[in-house]
Amino acid sequence: MKWNDITRIAEELNDKYPDVDPMVVRFTDLHNWVCDLDGFDDDPRRGGEKVLEAIQMAWIEETK
Repeated sequence: MKWNDITRIAEELNDKYPDVDPMVVRFTDLHNWVCDLDGFDDDPRRGGEKVLEAIQMAWIEETK
């Protein structure tokens, strides 16, 4: 899984953290959680604010 796998990352986060409201997650925590996902294999430095924002938005959609 790479940073550009936005939907898949959001699905994995939703499964791993079902009781977390993605709207209140700090980007530093989100970055760490993505890097810790099983199957995630990308350079942590590539996870900038824009990609984290896209992941957060996709995760919010997953919770609906």
